[in-house]
Amino acid sequence: MSLTTCTIHAIPRTDRSVYLSNELVKALRLTGTKTIQVRAGSMYANVPMRIIKKPGQHLYLSMSLMRSLRLPRIGTCLAASNSSKELRLGPLIGVLTHVSRSSTTPFGSRTGFIRQITQTGADKSFHFAFSPRDVNWQRETVNALFPRPEGGWVRRTVPLPDVIYNRLSSRSAEKSSGMESFKELFVRRGIPLFNWSFFDKWDIYNLLDGDDVFKFVPESHINPSSEQIREMLDKHKFIYLKPTAGSLGIGIYRITYNSKRGYFARYRKDSKNVLVRYAKFDGLMKMLGTGRGRLQNYVAQQGIRLIEIDGCPIDFRFHMTKNGSNQWVVAAIGAKKAGKGSVTTHIRSGGQLMTPEQVLRQIYGSRAESVLNNAKETSVKLAESIEKHYHHLLGELGFDIGIDQNEKVWMFEANAKPGRSIFKHPSLKDQDKASLAHIYDHCLYLCGFRARREA
Repeated sequence: MSLTTCTIHAIPRTDRSVYLSNELVKALRLTGTKTIQVRAGSMYANVPMRIIKKPGQHLYLSMSLMRSLRLPRIGTCLAASNSSKELRLGPLIGVLTHVSRSSTTPFGSRTGFIRQITQTGADKSFHFAFSPRDVNWQRETVNALFPRPEGGWVRRTVPLPDVIYNRLSSRSAEKSSGMESFKELFVRRGIPLFNWSFFDKWDIYNLLDGDDVFKFVPESHINPSSEQIREMLDKHKFIYLKPTAGSLGIGIYRITYNSKRGYFARYRKDSKNVLVRYAKFDGLMKMLGTGRGRLQNYVAQQGIRLIEIDGCPIDFRFHMTKNGSNQWVVAAIGAKKAGKGSVTTHIRSGGQLMTPEQVLRQIYGSRAESVLNNAKETSVKLAESIEKHYHHLLGELGFDIGIDQNEKVWMFEANAKPGRSIFKHPSLKDQDKASLAHIYDHCLYLCGFRARREA
């Protein structure tokens, strides 16, 4: 495959020929052909090709050809050719998300993030956002939102994209009737769509069961019975109860057993951390509502004695992305120190965001780098194993990782659409940009605007 950049110009001509500079023809190895198929996303046109003498890599299209290809703008983009009779312009990269009616913040609190995505690589690609209702399947077009350089957004009708980054942010919307078949329509057209849907907590346990990396996953039970909870408390002394479709630490209980003092339940209620003691197991079960089925769609997970600072447990968010070579990389790591009395390390529950270097130097001194590298290697193995057993494309994962007091690495949760709160730390600004650059490069890989190499 030949790949280069070119500058597109629109010219007021009536013919539908495409005009290419000598240098562009040579770069794309298009010599010896008179008719060429010019493609942009799902749109294409078979047109005469004319070669012109002009320095640089330039391409000239008539206004009518621009309109029929529905190119969103002139200027620079990537140009690819797999044969002497095909020219692909783009790529068109679509970000699938929820869109509101607001012209200034059409993606609500995520507007800044969506702008970051669509501006990454925008100088050499056509990057836009859209919602399911913006797709016209009959015409194979999208009524897409593009960021304005001066701020705000503009609508343009473009072809179906070359690749889709799924950032639908609502679990209920993703599970709504028709969403699965909507995404399948892209796949049937050969359009890669990655980060298919949210994971439930039990999904990952099932995916990895029997794999070599399963040793990094704590013992867990779905819809635990009272007897299973009692057995886990006898064995591990403390456990977590987590809603299978939960996020942000909402609805989580930390249950601790002390043979002399009874049972303790920690949880979050009305923005406060709560601790309740029960002398008897039956009292605890009554509060949890096991007899009323309240722990349906919950997972009971083995508690792990994590490394601590000032008596507060520490865990880590590993932000994993695939890169342009189709390999998993650790794009960023945030360390989270639990707040006093908190059931989780989430910032909204009083947690503190730190860098892993800060934490591990304080705990391990000169061995900090070795401990961190071991955790990174484990995270890459986990990502590779999840991808191997998952039935859809993945390009991004968020892991909640713990290191116990014996230095063993544990993976508590995997998120298919990880949040980006760790990037609020001033030391992670470069990693923020790098993670988006990896995603962009992986989009190029998936849609054939980068040489493919197997991981």
